Amino acid sequence: MVTAARSSAVTSALSAADAAPALSTAGSTPAFSPLYQQIKGLILQSLELGEWKPGEVIPSEFDLAARFKVSQGTVRKAIDELAADNLLVRRQGRGTFVATHAEQHVQYRFLRLQPDQGNANQEGPAQRDVVECKRQRANADIARALGLRPGDAVLQARRLLRFAGVPTILEDLWLPAGPFKGLTAERLADHHGPMYALFEAEFGVRMVRADEKLRAVLPDAAQARLLNVSTSTPLLSVERMAYTYNDTPMELRRGLYRTDTHHYHNQLS
Repeated sequence: MVTAARSSAVTSALSAADAAPALSTAGSTPAFSPLYQQIKGLILQSLELGEWKPGEVIPSEFDLAARFKVSQGTVRKAIDELAADNLLVRRQGRGTFVATHAEQHVQYRFLRLQPDQGNANQEGPAQRDVVECKRQRANADIARALGLRPGDAVLQARRLLRFAGVPTILEDLWLPAGPFKGLTAERLADHHGPMYALFEAEFGVRMVRADEKLRAVLPDAAQARLLNVSTSTPLLSVERMAYTYNDTPMELRRGLYRTDTHHYHNQLS
């Protein structure tokens, strides 16, 4: 919890920031940080520090307004933005909760491959086969993506996802070894829910956003064998960088997707 000294410091900082403009990093034009954005940052800081765990209820708007010495309307606007960012979840009559990848409606947030017939919920969860999980030294490419130094320890895992028994997605992923100490192929295989829920529950790492790049590729011989296709079969390559709080990179994932019975779906707004 935040101590009295910290609360006092937070209040002083808010008062000072509310009274004076901050300099824009893009140029010399002064830029103001709205008060609700400052409150959003403080709530985000508490989430990052683990004050409220995934799935737990956070204090009420009234309590947060008293804590930060601002109006409930200011707190409400900050929470609205955090909910829009999928970091918090409002539940009518129950309060506001820290979002978790263990929730059913969140489980498909990072899986955009949909069956041509029906939807992912009707198709049911994928069957996951962990091909390998090993510790290795990061090459320059992996180190740069994860914000590490070349030669730093990473965990590299490969897994195959089957839908209705058909191998459909082959994924290679790299994780910084420090935050995921103790992760093994056996632990991955024993977990039957979303991988991000495992990271969240057992390692305290919550993926909050991701960037993806897509292109069409041909598989190599080993990839084709695992996906049960020929090396001349075009596949969808999806490279994802996933981040935890404060835009800290925590996973590089490269997936190959079969699209003969599935398609990549993304809703833009």
